[in-house]
Amino acid sequence: MTVTSPSPEPSVGLRLAVEVADGRQAIDLKVLELEAVSDFTDHFLICSGSSSRQVQAIADAVERRLRDGGVRPLHIEGARQGRWVLMDYGEFIVHIFDPERRDYFRLEDIWSDAPDITDSLLENGSAAEL
Repeated sequence: MTVTSPSPEPSVGLRLAVEVADGRQAIDLKVLELEAVSDFTDHFLICSGSSSRQVQAIADAVERRLRDGGVRPLHIEGARQGRWVLMDYGEFIVHIFDPERRDYFRLEDIWSDAPDITDSLLENGSAAEL
């Protein structure tokens, strides 16, 4: 008999990142639960900006809000170019793309085995304060 552990509850940091990205009009926001299919993180937040400027604005807002709450990224890549910003927070990773790179890399297709929990996060409203 195989015992599976329950899926991890999305962290307050992830919930805040979703709230901030949504508030900055991120396009096609998706949250994938990766725990069952990956051993390096629990969740991906994937979204797009309509331009490199909007990609950078979303990334800056997410980083600032999480940092204000005491949550610091382990690593950030691509922030200067604004084409694909990757923000690694350990238990979740934020990917913010311009439309061209999102279409090219298609992370949702690569990780199609991961459940999409976007609706449950967006329906729950604002995140708890850190």
